[in-house]
Amino acid sequence: MINDHEKNLQDADISHEDTVWTEPTGAGAPDTAPASQIVHLETALAEMRERWVRSEAENANVRSRAKRELDDMRHFAIEAFARDVVEAAENLRRGRETLPPVSDAEAPSIAGIRAGLTETERGFVALLDRNGIKRVDPTGTAFDPNLHQAMAELVADGQPPGTILQALSPTWTLNGRLLRPAMVVVAKPPTDSPAQPH
Repeated sequence: MINDHEKNLQDADISHEDTVWTEPTGAGAPDTAPASQIVHLETALAEMRERWVRSEAENANVRSRAKRELDDMRHFAIEAFARDVVEAAENLRRGRETLPPVSDAEAPSIAGIRAGLTETERGFVALLDRNGIKRVDPTGTAFDPNLHQAMAELVADGQPPGTILQALSPTWTLNGRLLRPAMVVVAKPPTDSPAQPH
């Protein structure tokens, strides 16, 4: 026979089971938890997608910038070396120009030296050209302070002021970037020309 104490314990166990395992139902328990979770997850997914798109765009920019910098390094890493090589080319030109003018009474050795220097200079400049180092003679063109350095000014009839009359040395560029400006003589207006209005 179950005494009152055991009966109270059984009732307490039943009551406890009801509170643990029974889910709330009825009008007081709204069924909106799954819908709000879906909205929350969709919002989180949209934010993650936007972050991913931004991250991919930033990565593309970083890759593009790194490639551009690497290309610049490849093209211009030899700039100091190229300046020295250009100096050697200029020395070949100067050496050829110091020879006496060609004449019928010229010694065969002088003619041989001239021919050798001319061919060496031509081959050397062609080699530089193939490697992106270009030589430009600016004679007859307009003076450009970005490419030329004026060493003197002369009055020249028939030449507009600012025209390069003579190039003492050519312009040298490395892959389109100025390596060494040309040393030039520039035409200036005659001294008796009317003063320019200010």
